[in-house]
Amino acid sequence: MATLNVELGSRSYPIIVGNGLLRDAALLASYVGGEEVVVVTNETIAPLYLDQVTMALKDHRLICQVLPDGEQFKNFETLQSIFDTLLENRCSRSTTLIALGGGVVGDVVGFAAACYQRGIGFIQLPTTLLAQVDSAVGGKTAVNHPHGKNMIGAFYQPACVIADTGTLTTLDLRQLAAGIAEVIKYGLIRDPEFFVWLEENIERLLRFEDDALEFVILESCRHKAQVVANDEREAGERALLNLGHTFGHAIEAATGYERWLHGEAVAVGMLMAATMSQKMNWLDTTAVERIRTLLLRAGLPDKVPDEMSPSDFMTHMTVDKKVSGGRIRLVLLEAIGDATLNSNYPDELLAEVLAEFTR
Repeated sequence: MATLNVELGSRSYPIIVGNGLLRDAALLASYVGGEEVVVVTNETIAPLYLDQVTMALKDHRLICQVLPDGEQFKNFETLQSIFDTLLENRCSRSTTLIALGGGVVGDVVGFAAACYQRGIGFIQLPTTLLAQVDSAVGGKTAVNHPHGKNMIGAFYQPACVIADTGTLTTLDLRQLAAGIAEVIKYGLIRDPEFFVWLEENIERLLRFEDDALEFVILESCRHKAQVVANDEREAGERALLNLGHTFGHAIEAATGYERWLHGEAVAVGMLMAATMSQKMNWLDTTAVERIRTLLLRAGLPDKVPDEMSPSDFMTHMTVDKKVSGGRIRLVLLEAIGDATLNSNYPDELLAEVLAEFTR
């Protein structure tokens, strides 16, 4: 078991990584604030891990809710169903919400915790690689809207993040690859040596080797924790964590949040950002091809949906949290390991990128 801390003063909390942690009753109970616990999971995760968590918390008053699985259910209706559960069970401000699942469960449960009685405690138990390395850490909570992803939400930090690496063994390769996309992101934005390590060890991750997975989880969380500690509410540095996300969110929205996994969309988005960076004369062809090759080796796509047009991208990219003063702010790469937030790019270069990827 290894522990990192997100340093946010009185709201600091640990990220605990290890195998078998969902069965650790003492560990889970130490972060529960009262006698009552509401565990929210989804229909895929419930048969796999809900019993482990409820057994570990058997000395508490337990309420369980099982949500449908899928990004398309990260919406107001699901959020309302969690509020219904809390209210119907007369849950108080001392109730602890537990998010057991991937990024969708974590985001919507965290938003519910931020809102219910103006804020109750919650714990993140991420069960996918993507959630363990990214979405469960940092306190971003939200639901999607048909016009834009994560446009309605709150910054609200958990009491802790407990990442049980044993849960990764039940992922299929597509879900694993979606998480690897976010891992690659950390190498691209701030750690070129980590990117090289991924180039040399990507097959170990795809074979679910324990030591390789634990290494990338800890390295990714270390980067995320440092960035969040420096810029909790995304006033500056934290925006760099959105490399590829503006393009990727457009893909997710255009496809109704159903066909593409978040990590798949981000992977293509990162390649689009790298291509844009090349057009800015920052990255050379070799660097862009290194990025493309690593994404493909991980089993990630390098092309956008066939039906998307440049206007589809612009429709969704202009409804994005990173739009400022009417300009789409893009995270671009001055080099592998060196990202920058830019809104002063020539519009014709963005048009060229969109045209190239949608031809």
